[in-house]
Amino acid sequence: MNINDFDYNLPEGLIAQKPCERRDGSRLMVVHRDTGRIEHRHFFDITEYLRPGDCLVMNDSKVLPARLLGRKKTTGAKAEFLLTKRIRGDIWETMVKPGKRLKPGDEVVFSEKPLLEARILDFGEGGTRTVEFTCQGMFMERLEETGAMPLPPYIERPSGPEDRERYQTVYCREEGSVAAPTAGLHFTEELLEKIKKMGVETLWVTLHVGIGTFRPVKCENIEEHRMHFEEYNISRETAEAVNRAKREGRRVISVGTTSTRTLESAAFYHSGGDKGAWQIREGGDSTEIFIYPGYDFKIVDSLITNFHLPKSTLLMLISAFYDREQILRAYEEAVREEYRFFSYGDAMFII
Repeated sequence: MNINDFDYNLPEGLIAQKPCERRDGSRLMVVHRDTGRIEHRHFFDITEYLRPGDCLVMNDSKVLPARLLGRKKTTGAKAEFLLTKRIRGDIWETMVKPGKRLKPGDEVVFSEKPLLEARILDFGEGGTRTVEFTCQGMFMERLEETGAMPLPPYIERPSGPEDRERYQTVYCREEGSVAAPTAGLHFTEELLEKIKKMGVETLWVTLHVGIGTFRPVKCENIEEHRMHFEEYNISRETAEAVNRAKREGRRVISVGTTSTRTLESAAFYHSGGDKGAWQIREGGDSTEIFIYPGYDFKIVDSLITNFHLPKSTLLMLISAFYDREQILRAYEEAVREEYRFFSYGDAMFII
């Protein structure tokens, strides 16, 4: 398939620059796959589309304050680091700016009291650097004090104190992401409690969102694109609950593309019993799964997601889940209705 098959026109003014005043006050487009019908609601209305016995699966990864601003030791020139993956100890894979001027051996200071500095060890893949940090005390404590939230480049403002809270889900627990699993940003603790009281099972997986989120598809033929590996983990409790729901014919509803990629990465065909069924494995692994039209979903029955960038792998995934032409038609309607797009934008529920 051609990359241009996943393009659409988006006015710049519809790209959300700040979160909605209240998390569940965002708009919600409900797309019915069986009829093609579209409804325009608010996110707090999502309980009307859930039913007892549903499994709601969310990604509990926590975003690191992974953007660091500093100066080169030798020249005082400004430098910017974006931590993308821990290699071991205090050695990280890092994106750097300005890329042409930061080479192995260069040292950058981010804070002097308490000390936080880094030395570039080597070049990495895709323009990254391998960097070793030195600090007073614990590295993660220094990062929390010094780092900023890594807002996406289409948010054209510096990250502020509000983003420390709002660019995290209310249920985040496991540190390791460099971008938020944004479909989950709409949930409040009160809404989740209401959902549980309805008899919906709330389950968690962990997938740490990595550098692949920032990398555009550069291949004209999308099948030539390769995803960056991301680490995930599924607890025994979640695996057992999802597998039980699949056996009993209950819906598995994925919150976001990261949860979807985790569940589908862990899928295997279990042939035991009277008849076979798709199930998921518990435990940790890494995945580079790339889902685009033609993919046969094994686990996920419904999907809650945000509105995604043109020509992105995320748009390709939801096009695979429903239908490319129908998704683009829904996006055209979202533009006409002036929905807010991308990370801090509105949501879509495909049922």
